[in-house]
Amino acid sequence: MELITKAENFEEYLEVSEYINHNNVKVVIVANYLMETIMKDINEGKEMTYLDPEIEYAFRAFSFVRDEISHSNDAGRKELCLRASDVLDKRTGLCFGKSHLLCALLRASGIPAGLCYQYLRLDEHDDGSPLILHGLNAVYFSSLGRWIRLDARGNKEGVDAQFSLEEEKLAFPVRPGLGETDLPFIFPRPDHGVLAVLKKYDNVQDAMANLPTRIAGSC
Repeated sequence: MELITKAENFEEYLEVSEYINHNNVKVVIVANYLMETIMKDINEGKEMTYLDPEIEYAFRAFSFVRDEISHSNDAGRKELCLRASDVLDKRTGLCFGKSHLLCALLRASGIPAGLCYQYLRLDEHDDGSPLILHGLNAVYFSSLGRWIRLDARGNKEGVDAQFSLEEEKLAFPVRPGLGETDLPFIFPRPDHGVLAVLKKYDNVQDAMANLPTRIAGSC
């Protein structure tokens, strides 16, 4: 699938915005910590997963958001966190909030990042269940000269998303025969349609019962 950027200029994939607020001090602290751990490991002669520092940082940021920030519904949390700094502060978020945080941590280190969406069946075991939206990320690596999609939703039984530069290993590979779709767009900010739905609710349970079902196509 060819990914399509939805920004007027590439710098938008590095900008600070309301929900991708990587100027927040807590986001900055975590970004600096991740970079410091890389430098520490290099100085101690430890082997890196990736030789490119940019990719190594992205790998560690992805792993942090996927593994250290709980998926709110999986964890039974009530707080509906959408702003990157709030997701970090509460250590929880739905797929949308977690994608906002990963985007912020990447941009904090100067790595262009954006937001992507998929249409998925609400109940993967029910082919007739409604189609809802799922949020994930796209990251641009200058050393590769291309965008890579990543999904830091959080793993569980039946979900095994991984950081991969070649073959995508997302949380939910789409099933076209069931109407599921990968949307090719990379947004610099959350889609207006997604936010319009989620902002109606103040808790995870209500949001999960009324997940976004379409994008507006603008941000």
